[in-house]
Amino acid sequence: MTYKEQFIGLYKKNITREGSAKLLDWLQSTDFFTTPASSKYHCACECGLVMHSISVYKTMMEKHFDAKTDNAESFAICGLLHDLCKIKFYKISTKNVKNEVTGQWEQKPYYSVDDAFPYGHGEKSVYLIERFIRLRPDEAIAIRWHMGGFDDSAKSNGFAIGRAYYKYPLAVKLHLADLESTYIREKNTSAVDK
Repeated sequence: MTYKEQFIGLYKKNITREGSAKLLDWLQSTDFFTTPASSKYHCACECGLVMHSISVYKTMMEKHFDAKTDNAESFAICGLLHDLCKIKFYKISTKNVKNEVTGQWEQKPYYSVDDAFPYGHGEKSVYLIERFIRLRPDEAIAIRWHMGGFDDSAKSNGFAIGRAYYKYPLAVKLHLADLESTYIREKNTSAVDK
């Protein structure tokens, strides 16, 4: 089963909110299923973003889902859709690299950032999702702050991230799942040199 098929199966099974079919149709009209998840770190490869999205969702469910207190649809929305900001974000470029064996310069492909809509990381994902489905406050906060301290605005935004994590456990769970997926489960998944 391809990553695209896995994602669509998980999405259709777990996300049934009004507008969800239109959101899925839109995703299929974009580069979501083929673009990388990063320029050179985790899942910097074709289909990397969908690989990462599935990994984050599965990590959230395995490590943090409590059937008594958590909402399965919220976990699916957050895990599968938290990085929509990376749609139309990367492009394939080339750089000159010296071949150590031949001594010749060769062009090697790499992913560069070409953000057509620089709206912020989590903010952009929330904006794109809400064009189709209405997010609950905890879902919007979780997606907004899923980068944790890696989000540039966290460094200059006072205690907003701490208040978000204190008030909304879903935000903490998404952040932890994103960290584990990125740094542990997706280690060595990049097709480009660092």
